[in-house]
Order: sequence, then C-alpha cells, then structure tokens
Amino acid sequence: MGTPALREATDVVGRMRAWQRSWHGRSKIEKVEFQSTVTWHLMPWIFLLSWVSVPLGLSLRHDLAPQLFGWTLIASGAAQCLHASRSLRRSVDHYLRRAPLPRRDLVVAGVLMATTMGLAVGLQAVDGVPSEMLGLTALFVPMPFAQSLAFSATIRGYAARMALVAVVSVGAFAAAGARGGQLVAIGMIIAFAGLLALISTRCGAWTLSVMWEADRAREVEARLAVAEERLRFGRDLHDVMGRNLAVIALKSELAVQLARRGRPEAVDQMVEVQRIAQESQREVREVVRGYREVDLKVELAGAQGVLEAAGITCRVTGSEVALPASVQSALGWVVREAATNVLRHGDAGRCDIALAVSEGRATLSVENDGVPEVTAGGRGSGPAGRGSGPAGQGSGLTGLRERLAVVGGTLDFTSGDGVFRLAVQVPLPAPSEEAGAWERAGQEQGSGGRGETGGRGLGRGEAA
Repeated sequence: MGTPALREATDVVGRMRAWQRSWHGRSKIEKVEFQSTVTWHLMPWIFLLSWVSVPLGLSLRHDLAPQLFGWTLIASGAAQCLHASRSLRRSVDHYLRRAPLPRRDLVVAGVLMATTMGLAVGLQAVDGVPSEMLGLTALFVPMPFAQSLAFSATIRGYAARMALVAVVSVGAFAAAGARGGQLVAIGMIIAFAGLLALISTRCGAWTLSVMWEADRAREVEARLAVAEERLRFGRDLHDVMGRNLAVIALKSELAVQLARRGRPEAVDQMVEVQRIAQESQREVREVVRGYREVDLKVELAGAQGVLEAAGITCRVTGSEVALPASVQSALGWVVREAATNVLRHGDAGRCDIALAVSEGRATLSVENDGVPEVTAGGRGSGPAGRGSGPAGQGSGLTGLRERLAVVGGTLDFTSGDGVFRLAVQVPLPAPSEEAGAWERAGQEQGSGGRGETGGRGLGRGEAA
C-alpha cells in the first residue's frame, strides 16, 4: 500500500517541478498572456455561480413549471460557459492576428445565449421568480457571447450587435408580461453587461497586442543592428582587400607573361606579389582586431540601455574609472556576456553593475535577481580557465575565463536566494607590461577568439 502511494506522490512532485521549470522558462509577455487567459476562462463561471446558480436556485417557486424553466436555464448557462472556455483560445488568437475569425464559435455562442434568454423569458411568463432575480439572470446571459464577440468584432460592430441583443430581449420580456420600469431595467442591465464584457476582455487583449508588437519591434531592431554591423565589417574588409587583390591579380598576370618569355623580371614581380600579400594579411588582422576591440564605457552604457529596454532596472556605478586598454577589453567582454545572461536566463527585475579600482586591481561585479530557484544554489571561483558549479559549465563563462587568462584575471560567481552575483578581478599592469599584454590579447582575438561571446554584439534579439 505504501509503495503506490509513494510513487504517486513522487509523480506529483515531479509534475510540479516540471511545471515550475516551464513557467520560469517563459518570457514576461507569455506569462502575462497566460494569466490573462486564465482570468478570461474563470470570468463566465464566476458570474454563473454568483448571479444565476445560487440566487436563482434558491428563489424558484416549487411548482413544476418554474422548477423546469429554472434548472434548465442553469444548465444552459453552464453550457454557455463551457463553450466560451473551449473557444476562448481561438478568439484571442484571432484578435492577436494568429488565426482566422472563429465564425462557427460565434454562431454557437449566439444560439446558446438565445436559448438561455428564452428560458429566462419563460420564467417571466410563469412568474417563477421575483423580478430582481430575473435582473441578475439578464445580467449574466449575454456575458459569454459578449466575451467572444469582443475579441472578434470592431468596437462599432460590437456595439451594434449588443444593441440588437438588448432590443430583442426587451421585446421578448414585454411579450411575456413585463411592463414599465422592469423593461427599462432589463435593457439597461443588458447594456451594462455588454460594457462590462468589453472592458474586461478587450482592454486586456489590446495590452497584449501592444506588448507583442513591442517585442517584435525590439527583435527586428536587434536583427537590423546585427545586419548593419555585418555590412560595416564587410565594407571595411572590401576597402582593405579590394585594391590589394586587384594589384596582386595584375602583377601575377604580368609575372606569368614575363616567365613565358624567359624574362628575369618575373621574379621581381612575384616578390612584389609576396610583399603585397603579406601586407594584406597584416591589414586584415588590424581590421579584425579593431572589429573585436571592446570599449568598457560603451559596453556599460549599452548593457544599461538594453536591460532597461527589457524592463529590468539597471544601475551602473564606477563607469568613469580610467583603465588600461587590455583591462578595458577584458572587462568589456564580461559586461557583454553578463548582460546577455541576465536577458536569457531567469526573470530579473533589477541588475547592479559596479566597477572599482583598489590596491592595483580592477574589480567588476554584476548582480541580478530573478534567478529560478531550481537552478540557484551554486558557487564557483578560481583563476581564469578554472571553475566549478553549475554556472561554470556554460560556454559563455568558459570563454570569459579564457579572455581573462590573458590579463591574469580571476572570476568568481555565487547564486542563492534567487540572486546571481558575478565578480571579476583583474590586476592593473605596469606601463611596460601593458603593451605586451595588449599584443597577446590582440593575437588571441585575431585568431578567432573563444567562447560563446566571440565576435557577437550585445542585443535583445540575440540574447533571447
């Protein structure tokens, strides 16, 4: 008996953890859409329970006709709510321009609404409940249909259809014996129900639409930035290599012609081709090195701008500190990779970046919240090129350690209580050592670099 119960409890815990990982893996917009959808699913059922089922069930007269009309009306209202829940996803997708108009769902919702309203008119005809109870029923009946219609129609079309519903309903109640103030109250109640359904659904859907449009705009902007950088690099490379390759082609052709004629000048032309090729190789290295150079102040400002554009409060301190070029380059890559990880992992609400210099060492720390609890709880430290713990297994931090190794830097990271902190220390070189360290860094970068961040600009589109 204990083994199946333990296995079932383990399965439940496993499903809960899988759902938690799935939830933390969603973007903020996806979380907002999920919460809005759950609210829209619950609304009709809450209205059915509070406005129809309990008040109407307790107020029905005990005769056969009122009981028959009343409980059939409650069942029909439940069918309305069930259909609204089944068709809600298609209606929302249509509003967000992901799916065509769900015409069949609207027709079914309209038929169910007409059926439920007809049963309410029947209760009026047999005087089955007090008039105020019928008012609550009339407030609920249009809601499921109005919810679907609000996602599918324009504001003008929605208003016209709900006005038609109100007019037809008032006419039906008048035919069933309602008079004067009761008819006016029913008309106003149906109009209020339509307005309530419109506000509670259309406003949330409009907010979702704006959020998705903004997210797509940021992605397009990031792609355009990457494309622009590629064009710039291609243009620089063409400017450097175009002329030299043209000269090499001409001199090679001249050398071939001279060699065929047995002229000794062919050797001189090939020596010149060799010189131009070596010069081109040097110029290409300079272009690549300039392309890969990182300015720390630019990276700090860029990281702050990208994080704040993603809704993450970012505070940067110490950006005015002057550092040698080799240290700036190494710390710039740290800032770039750290900002990328904040965007890619977890659900951060704040990020603090601090730069300081003390006792001949430059220290950079990056701390952010929003780390999922399922992955938090690790520590790693040590000189560049060595580390342990969960965070240390990523190729991004591995690449940072290799870059920091060039300048003798160390990397330390801790995670816990939903907070991740990355700390880097780099010794400041003496003036005589700076040139050698910078040359070693340039040679490594010119050969292609290492790690996840190599040659890639910081942007929301590439980090997502």
